[in-house]
Amino acid sequence: MKIRIKSNSLRYRLTRTDIARLAEVGYLEDKVKFAEQTLMYAAKIVDNDEPLTASFKNDTITLFMPKSMITELIDTDRVGFESNDGPLNLLVEKDFTCLENVAEDQSDNYPNPLAKKYHE
Repeated sequence: MKIRIKSNSLRYRLTRTDIARLAEVGYLEDKVKFAEQTLMYAAKIVDNDEPLTASFKNDTITLFMPKSMITELIDTDRVGFESNDGPLNLLVEKDFTCLENVAEDQSDNYPNPLAKKYHE
């Protein structure tokens, strides 16, 4: 699971394993350590059909995602979901392989739908 933060925009990128685990367990978390402090970020499945929402409490960013969204990511070619939670723009999406070679391990990422066109 990766997050990207820019101004009032928060994007979560999920690998195949992240999505499968989130569907199975209902919760994922990871962390970034900054010397003496730790920033946690998490995704949690909720049993409602509300849009994506998020909270920031106790040094943890939590994205709340309806169960129907995770099911759609698994069962369809849908790339992701976007919504606004007040002034915060939220996006959750499948993590695709990069079109350029990168050092990062991408073996668990989704195949990039643009790869065929890019390499022609």
